[in-house]
Amino acid sequence: MDMFIDGAWRPAMVGARQNVTAPATGEVFDTVPAGDATDADIAIQAAALAFESWKHVPMVERVRIQKACAQAMRDNAELVGTTLNKELGRPLLACVAEITRSADLLDVYAEEGLRLTATMSLASGPGEKTVVTRDPLGVVVAITPFNYPVTLLMFKLGAAVIAGCTMVAKPAEDTPLSTLMLAEIFHKAGLPAGVFNVVTGRGRGIGAAMIEHPVPRKIAFTGGTAAGKAIAAAATGTMKRVTLELGGQSAAIVCADADLEKATTAIVRHGFANSGQFCYRVNRVYVERPVYKDFLARLTDKAAKLTLAPAGGNGDLGPLVNEKIYSNSEVQVADAREKGAKIVLGGDRKTGAGFDDGFYFPPTIIADTTHDMLVLTEETFGPVLGICVVDDAFEALRLANDNRYGLAGFVFAGDLAKGLTLCEGMEVGSVWLNDIHRSSHYVPFGGMKESGVGREKGRYGVESYLEYKTMYLSYEVPK
Repeated sequence: MDMFIDGAWRPAMVGARQNVTAPATGEVFDTVPAGDATDADIAIQAAALAFESWKHVPMVERVRIQKACAQAMRDNAELVGTTLNKELGRPLLACVAEITRSADLLDVYAEEGLRLTATMSLASGPGEKTVVTRDPLGVVVAITPFNYPVTLLMFKLGAAVIAGCTMVAKPAEDTPLSTLMLAEIFHKAGLPAGVFNVVTGRGRGIGAAMIEHPVPRKIAFTGGTAAGKAIAAAATGTMKRVTLELGGQSAAIVCADADLEKATTAIVRHGFANSGQFCYRVNRVYVERPVYKDFLARLTDKAAKLTLAPAGGNGDLGPLVNEKIYSNSEVQVADAREKGAKIVLGGDRKTGAGFDDGFYFPPTIIADTTHDMLVLTEETFGPVLGICVVDDAFEALRLANDNRYGLAGFVFAGDLAKGLTLCEGMEVGSVWLNDIHRSSHYVPFGGMKESGVGREKGRYGVESYLEYKTMYLSYEVPK
């Protein structure tokens, strides 16, 4: 598969290619171009040319095209999902679900486009009007991660396109194929050539060239905090806007009066989804002492029932995407062991038939953790939960906030007033009380502190791709 630029497939200018490997087997099953700065420039210039016409397309027509793209995603969900299953290793049904749910987000953004309006001041004098309107920013660079490659692309693409921007996307090296497939699907659904372009290559090569290029007006990035900081610094050279959705080390607080059955069900479901490879998963849990043992027993029992899906088989969790991601879990477990924590479930690589060739790590629960352990302080990005006993829920709140990240938080409490107080006190972009469900497409998503800058989803996402313009109009009043 080649890069998709200006409505057509094209190889890298230098002809170089890079492998795409199936994490379940270690098999190289495809290649994509290893693009460089020249390829980035070609794609950006195509997006810039397309912008000159796309920004003038009436909103109702943009909405029609975007809804057609959303339906095309649904129509091709099985096809794209099968490819995503192979390049990411996640079970097939979950991959297909990612495609269809992402299509729903495109529809939400389209609806928000219809609600965009200009305003006119009523305070102007005779022969004067002041109009405040919004213009699309221009060309946008999107750099997306491997863990939810379609969802996190749609966070950006749907908002940018409905706002009137054009985009050049660089998918993660591990999962480029699903993004490339969608580019062609969208083009066939009616998205004009050059509005959505996809380039592939090594991040520090082609990615840096895209960020430093003078034409794009915004960088939209989801990924690690260190990379996000580097992007923010580089973007200042040309005063580009940035939306940065970065790392997380999200904490759950379980009060003594919480519904433990509901709490443990939610934490297992959310903490181990996608093999723990997403930014706002439950990473650590603070439990009040009177219910600590009961909570731990229930949590362990539920997590133990989760299954790993071997290569070509079915299960709840797939392999971790590569050795680097796998090593995070291995290092954090070893660190906790060394410092006196108790591994009550999992903790060692899964081997045997169907598992030997992939980076399989089972659901892992670490009890009796302390704040000198990595599992309570650094992002894991794997199926590992650290459990810490506390004497008081507000001690838990202090510990939850004692972290450089601030993406998400979770509270379980029977006393509603206490639960709401804890929610209000958490230094995070999103917080859940007494259950954990998917983030809504209609409300803002993003983090505080080193978890990021800006917000995505709903009208908040669309507005981040628009620039305010004030027009002062003067005219002769007929006498």
